[in-house]
Amino acid sequence: MRLFLSVFVCKLVTKLCRLLGKKGGVFPGLIVHDYIDKHVLTKIKYPKYVIAVTGSSGKGSTTELIAHILRDNGLDVCYNEDDSNGILAAMTLILNNSTLSGKFKHDVLLLECDERHLKLIFEKKQMTHLVITNITRDQPGRNGTYEVVFKDIVEAIGNDTQLVINADDVKVNTLRDQFKNVVTYGVAKMPDSYKKPRLNCVDFQYCPKCHRKLNYNYYHYGHIGNYECPNHDFSRNPVDYEARKVNLKEHTMQINGHDVYLNKDVIYAVYYTLAAYALVRCLGFKEEDILKSINEHKMITRRGKTYKLGKRNVIMLESKNENNLSYYQSLKYIKDSQEAKSVVLGFDNVSRRYKSIDLSWLYDVDFELLDEPSIDKIICIGRFRYDVATRLSYAGIDRNKIILVDDLDKIIDIIKTKSKGTIYTMVCFDMTELLTKKIEEENDNENN
Repeated sequence: MRLFLSVFVCKLVTKLCRLLGKKGGVFPGLIVHDYIDKHVLTKIKYPKYVIAVTGSSGKGSTTELIAHILRDNGLDVCYNEDDSNGILAAMTLILNNSTLSGKFKHDVLLLECDERHLKLIFEKKQMTHLVITNITRDQPGRNGTYEVVFKDIVEAIGNDTQLVINADDVKVNTLRDQFKNVVTYGVAKMPDSYKKPRLNCVDFQYCPKCHRKLNYNYYHYGHIGNYECPNHDFSRNPVDYEARKVNLKEHTMQINGHDVYLNKDVIYAVYYTLAAYALVRCLGFKEEDILKSINEHKMITRRGKTYKLGKRNVIMLESKNENNLSYYQSLKYIKDSQEAKSVVLGFDNVSRRYKSIDLSWLYDVDFELLDEPSIDKIICIGRFRYDVATRLSYAGIDRNKIILVDDLDKIIDIIKTKSKGTIYTMVCFDMTELLTKKIEEENDNENN
């Protein structure tokens, strides 16, 4: 009876939310979880494939590409396209896509899952496959250390769950020794790889077995790279799937000798494409079918889009707050671009999940990368714009380059009149929609 009531109420509340102009992605699950049955997801009749993707960063893009490949190959896939990845959002999605008797209505349930909520969403016997992208210092106000996050992920893994893991991440790679069904992936040395760490705060520098300092053959970013223990107790190698001959400028790499298209010219696109490829191969799909989906039926990403503002390009990079490695990849991408440019930075909320004004993580971010002659102006927006500007000052950025915007209604005019070159927006999720809307409104006004 509770199962029937849970599904019915979830569907009803979702309809009411949408009638009121709300998305209804979380609130229906909240009603069911808090007032009817918090364990209702254990009673659902799941399909053959129940796939979760988790990790500190990259899980949304990985999930999106997996869905694209599976749908392109004829499977009916249900996944959280709105990026909401906690227990309440998962409950809303699953119940809305189930019959009143509790049978899930699609061939595949594919969920991007928050690392701490994975064990709340699935019992150990429910996930058939789990992709783990990486574990980094992320949201310290909520997570504390990466050990807490890792422990929560491990608690969700069943003995029969097929793991697809990023072996370039030291901590994630320890799962090889803990579980039997493990497939690994990693990225070979690239032109941008480096021998010595570039950050002062590199995680996972020591062997998890003998605790001697690891020898890195190369780093890709942060602690992600190719490493081995001097005692030969632990190593990144070998991996089952390796991205080789990566050429970001040409949007290409190779897996098993096959050319594979990258829909972005950034290193995290290499990782999410490789992870999706490995996962779908685990499901038994043929290489040629996977390659066709990636190379011929190309997925247009929802993130990192390019817009026009007059004759200038606006490249929108989303960076995850409280995660220095997410910021690092965006900052390096901006630094490495050759053209004259200006940068928009800022956020209104430190986190979308909990209230916090802890900004200590800003000092883990390598903003020194923006001390670059090709950058004309850095425009700081959002509630914490003064804090961001202060951090930029400590990074040695010329204060004459920094512009603070107190009134966001003036942001487009300031960008157009007080900055030059290509515009890179490096803001968190809460500001992306706002900036996109203002750019589109400006373009509509000019066209009319």
